[in-house]
Amino acid sequence: MRLYGLLFSLLLLAGCGESNVEAQVRQAVAIEQGDECHLCGMVISRFPGPKGEAYEQGAEEVRKFCSTRDLLNWVLDPENRHARQQIWVHDMSQSPWDKPDDEHFIDAETAWYVVGSRQSGAMGPTLASFKQRDVAERFAQTFGGEVLAFGELTLGNINHLGHQSH
Repeated sequence: MRLYGLLFSLLLLAGCGESNVEAQVRQAVAIEQGDECHLCGMVISRFPGPKGEAYEQGAEEVRKFCSTRDLLNWVLDPENRHARQQIWVHDMSQSPWDKPDDEHFIDAETAWYVVGSRQSGAMGPTLASFKQRDVAERFAQTFGGEVLAFGELTLGNINHLGHQSH
């Protein structure tokens, strides 16, 4: 009986080890010239504004997005909510709007977003992303919009962007 208990304990420990490998920390990668948006298929580097990246659990390849709006549409879709492992967006306090710097990706779940600003990204309205709330608030004072945390974002409020008047 003790042998079975020992074997069961070893199997549990081995299973824990596998889940730690599964949850390994990934890094954002550079957006290359010909990379296409996972959601819409457009060439990412052709557009201004913040971009996004996501790793799914169990996937080796990063998914890249032409805008924070496309990334968040994918992330907040009920089918994808449990699949995401890590997500990133550009910190626009560190990057020029016309060509965001891939050295300045930040954790999308701790970022602050300006929803409804006058600044456009790929295919029109997008969300400006920032590491610090006070910087996001200054951006909103200049370009309009509302500052929201990741947890406050919904498919409804990010897709309402194109219907707001400025």
